[in-house]
Amino acid sequence: MKPPSFKSLVGRLVAAVVLIALGAAGAMWWTQTQHPPAAAPDAKAAPADERRVLYWYDPMVPAQQFDKPGKSPFMDMELVPKYADEGGDAASVRIDASIAQNLGMRLAPVTRTDIADTLHATGLVRYNERDIAIVQARSGGYVERVARLAPGDVVKAGAFIGELLVPQWAAAQQEYLALKATGDAELTAAAEARMRLAGMPERLIREVKASGRVKDRIAITAPIGGELQSLDVRPGMTLSGGQTLARINGIASVWLDVAVPQAQAGQVRTGHTAEARFAAFPGETVTGRVIAILPGIDPAARALTVRIELPNHNGRIRPGLSAEVQIAGATAIALTVPSEAVIRSSRRALVIVAEDNGRYRPVEVTLGRQANERTEVLTGLAEGQQVVASGQFLIDSEASLQGVLDRLAAAPKSGAPASPLHEADAVIEDIDGEEATLAHGPFESLSMPGMTMVFPLARPELAQGLKTGDRVRVGVRQTDDGLLVEKLDKTGGAK
Repeated sequence: MKPPSFKSLVGRLVAAVVLIALGAAGAMWWTQTQHPPAAAPDAKAAPADERRVLYWYDPMVPAQQFDKPGKSPFMDMELVPKYADEGGDAASVRIDASIAQNLGMRLAPVTRTDIADTLHATGLVRYNERDIAIVQARSGGYVERVARLAPGDVVKAGAFIGELLVPQWAAAQQEYLALKATGDAELTAAAEARMRLAGMPERLIREVKASGRVKDRIAITAPIGGELQSLDVRPGMTLSGGQTLARINGIASVWLDVAVPQAQAGQVRTGHTAEARFAAFPGETVTGRVIAILPGIDPAARALTVRIELPNHNGRIRPGLSAEVQIAGATAIALTVPSEAVIRSSRRALVIVAEDNGRYRPVEVTLGRQANERTEVLTGLAEGQQVVASGQFLIDSEASLQGVLDRLAAAPKSGAPASPLHEADAVIEDIDGEEATLAHGPFESLSMPGMTMVFPLARPELAQGLKTGDRVRVGVRQTDDGLLVEKLDKTGGAK
């Protein structure tokens, strides 16, 4: 058989290649016909559900912005994205739930609880002047001997003070015993009455009647226990009737005189319970009660003096000590939040209200009384709302970053009360139509102590009829620029 020629082999090879190509083309046509390919994605088009990131930030330092994710340079945590769609309500902010959980954010409800008119003040310990004993000579005599005592010593009840020789008493005793020996009951009774009229104490009369002997030397003892404030006898002295020998002040209880600002004087009543804490006894509380409210007002401090009686076990509380005092007044039900939930500034008080979908709204509130780590809310909240009790710094910083607080301050408050007027007593040091230099007492509602400072006047006419040295009642209101005088009423003559 004749082998195929070279041309014949080439032709067969070309035919095979053509057949293979035609088969591949047919397969591709069939595949595209039955399963058309999906359109190629546009490399420039972003997925529909992708959120646009404005910047990244550290929640602990929200003012610092970064243009890409990564580790925070301030703390060991990842930067958090700030999305463009987080604007939402202009008066609230949104905090991611995972961030809130990592930072230990805790919510607490706004509830109605019992709260008392609790007053905090300072006081000074003094002697209980209702517990005083005066030792006197009821008749003239002589001092035989005196105990080794000095003023300031603490003595017990019945302690020996001195021994006296009283001739008049000795004569009365001799007469009594002589008449008693006669058996004449009427004369004996008359002699006993003369001993009593001579000033002899009943204890001494009983001793003479029982022993039948004259007691010419009389022991003087302390009628009560306490501090010996004076001892005016020495051996050999001659005494006259009624002369004071010693003065003793009891120390079983003491008085605590507390200065209460006149604006809070109406909260205190006689019988109210008071708790005193002394720096000398850390961690201890001494409970007493209000026994008197003195009628006068301290003209310098413009404060009322409230007197509290405290028990003085073992004589530890010494006159002259100072104490922090808490006086509990009447109890009433009020709308309250945890005190830690309140963010205070020089201009206002805020709480952060938790809303749905992780949003938080700063709300300005008006505060009232404080007791048992809760604060009364007069306006701004409703019962049942949830407020942030811990972690407020994150939301406060985020709100400041987004300008929420600025919008809150600028927004009109329909129906809301104006910033409260804070009042105190003052003396004018200098005044003109624009400002006044005032030496004022404490602004209790601002927790601001008394001092001398310059205040701008809201209106020039406030200065009319006033001069240096006048005593006035000043009312100031918080503004963005500080305290502004809106009330200046004359209360008395010049200083």
